[in-house]
Amino acid sequence: MTHSTATPTISVIIPVYNGGEAFRRCLTRLAQTSPQPFEVIVVADGDTDGSGQFAQDFGAKVIRVPTSGGPAKARNLGAKAASGDILFFVDADVEVHDNTIGKVATTFHQEAELAALIGSYDDQPGAPNFLSQYKNLFHHYTHQTGSEDASTFWGACGAIRRDIFLAVGGFDESYRLPCVEDIELGNRLKRKGYQIGLRKTIQVKHLKCWRTYSLLRADIFYRAIPWTAIILRDREMVNDLNLNLSNRISVVLVYTLLAALIAVWWVSAAWVGIAGLSLALLAINASVYQFFYQKRGFLFALQTVPWHWLYYFYSGLAFAIGLVRHHWQTYQPTIPTWQTVPSNLFALEQRIFASISRELVGTSILVSLVIGNSF
Repeated sequence: MTHSTATPTISVIIPVYNGGEAFRRCLTRLAQTSPQPFEVIVVADGDTDGSGQFAQDFGAKVIRVPTSGGPAKARNLGAKAASGDILFFVDADVEVHDNTIGKVATTFHQEAELAALIGSYDDQPGAPNFLSQYKNLFHHYTHQTGSEDASTFWGACGAIRRDIFLAVGGFDESYRLPCVEDIELGNRLKRKGYQIGLRKTIQVKHLKCWRTYSLLRADIFYRAIPWTAIILRDREMVNDLNLNLSNRISVVLVYTLLAALIAVWWVSAAWVGIAGLSLALLAINASVYQFFYQKRGFLFALQTVPWHWLYYFYSGLAFAIGLVRHHWQTYQPTIPTWQTVPSNLFALEQRIFASISRELVGTSILVSLVIGNSF
């Protein structure tokens, strides 16, 4: 496809479901950017807290959806109503920087071959608690060290040429919850030969406050397990971002360390292996721990180590669940289609959470038995 040589116009599209104060901050920051976007489109996805009305008072073009259909469907509705050359998808809990819009427009103007781009969270997360700082800084680190020839798309800070987005069919609307609909779109774009760029200076601030339950639920049930399904469906695992080789090796090391910890009950010499494996994990991940140290100091970096190793543990467990589901052909790579699920989004979330939780417990028991029987 050929594109105009003029600086492209930007349509900002924000899906929101009860966005609260973070959404208000999101829109307020958009009003302070220079240059301003061509238009701001807010899709009020079944909200009950007045987010849609606030967006309307703000001056955004508002599309109201009576019953929540999920962010994939909401983004598609916004894209169909957009008039700009570039669709810039932003989550309702992020703040753009003053120059974010300008950098998006300039990048597409200067790189005619670029179909889409993704940015990065900045290194100053909005929520002050440890888990929010850790999670969002880790995300920042992952994008800042990733390949600029991106292999995926990202709905929190991702832009794409409108004609290309419509040509490939947009987001897969069978994903009802905030899931991997952006990753799936990125995979489709790459399979069709389109170029996606990771532009590390295009940044937004993430305002989300992570707690233990919300972090584990999102990482395991909304990302890792459905992402595994996409990997197995497409039979491709790229060496980039969360899937790079050092992360895969770290998963193996964590499970070997777990086996060694269990073996201590029978073989006291296993402590030597535990020490060696722990040192290997620290060494292979030294760059990320150094990053945490530089940003927040020694004590913060020390606190991140168990959480980081736990991340490798549940990522490996989620991949094992995905393999079992794929083998028995009982798992569809997307959340059930919106026509066949309850109209209440919370009920849908609870059903999916309960179903996968049973499988998570079962797989954990199976892994434990295998490790135990090996010693």
